[in-house]
Amino acid sequence: MPAAPATADAAGSGHPSCPADAGAPPTGALTATRITAADGDGAAGLYEGPVWRDGALYFSDFRFSDGFPSRIRKLTAQGGLETVIDPSGSNGLALGEDGALVAATHDRKEISRFDLIDGSRMRIVGEYQGQPFNSPNDLVIGRDGTLWFTDPDFQRAAAPGGQDKTRVYRVGTDGNVGVVDDSIANPNGIALSPDGGTLYVAGGGEQGVLRAYALVDGQAQAGRDLVATTVPDGLAVDCLGNIYLTEHTLRRVRVISPQGQELATIAVDANLTNAAFGGPQGRTLYLTGAGAVWSIDLGVAGLPY
Repeated sequence: MPAAPATADAAGSGHPSCPADAGAPPTGALTATRITAADGDGAAGLYEGPVWRDGALYFSDFRFSDGFPSRIRKLTAQGGLETVIDPSGSNGLALGEDGALVAATHDRKEISRFDLIDGSRMRIVGEYQGQPFNSPNDLVIGRDGTLWFTDPDFQRAAAPGGQDKTRVYRVGTDGNVGVVDDSIANPNGIALSPDGGTLYVAGGGEQGVLRAYALVDGQAQAGRDLVATTVPDGLAVDCLGNIYLTEHTLRRVRVISPQGQELATIAVDANLTNAAFGGPQGRTLYLTGAGAVWSIDLGVAGLPY
């Protein structure tokens, strides 16, 4: 009998939960398969921010041209590819409690909410201490509604203004913005453990780091470094708590235990940006990169964002 899929509080919305039998983590050296229906021009831009919703993978597709124009696209399980929001100015994506897409957007230097029914856009937060952010990159939303995001300067030139440092931020349900960490150069990928008790952030470029922060009463404590990494990008987490760390220019995923032990690697054939679990059983890992989407079926379930 197949394992039960990850479930949600309501169809198409809410926070999915892990199945009782999450499975076993991958081991050894693996390779993901490119989904040819999604092939694009990897020299002109990147796919980013994958998230699984209602049987399809949503992701950002942005260009390297002036202003870094971006759109949100949808890849169905049957291989159909369509554009759902254009323009979006987006990078990382997450699911809101109501099923809308919440996006880190560089065009307006803000965290935005996109309604997939009517295409409308709403600002959630757009500044810290009276100044706009640099270029919000990736985000994750806790079960209590707290929003965590990274703000490097990769697309800072997309709009005027910015911050004096690159930081990791926390946005409470009251709308207040606080700094989690300002010591990681260009923080990038961000994720939460399945129990919501640990925040993970990757960044630092060539001499990068994967850092873990215990969360106590909704607040991040001092971080501890799990592993050193080279040009880290986005993250995913499986239901056992293992972290799927993408390394952009090394074109691979490293599967890291919560204790910092490397369990497996997953190779791809182009520069890599981000990861998300999806599929009917929540056991397919989807990867985005330079004009490409890859997938690999695993023996463990994960959450889609």
